[in-house]
Amino acid sequence: MTHFLTSDENPEGYKLEEILRVLRKDILDRCQKIVSDTRPEAEQVIANNMTILTLLTEAIHLAEDSTHVLDKAFGPSGGRPRIGEE
Repeated sequence: MTHFLTSDENPEGYKLEEILRVLRKDILDRCQKIVSDTRPEAEQVIANNMTILTLLTEAIHLAEDSTHVLDKAFGPSGGRPRIGEE
C-alpha cells in the first residue's frame, strides 16, 4: 500500500508531481531563511539545496511526463490500475 501516492488502496492519494512540488516549495521557504547568512556552513547548505531543487524540478518533469503518457494512452486515472498488476 502506498502512503502518499494514489493507488487502489489509497484513491485519495497524490500524484508524484504534486508531492515533489510541495517538497520543492518547502526547500525554497527554508532557503529564504538562510540566504543572508554568509557563514561557510550556510553557504554549503544553500549550495546543496540548489542542487536538490534542480533535481526535484527534473523529477517533477519526469513525473508529469509519465502522467501525460498514461493519460494519453489510457485516459484519466480512476478505479483500476492503468498499467501493471492489480
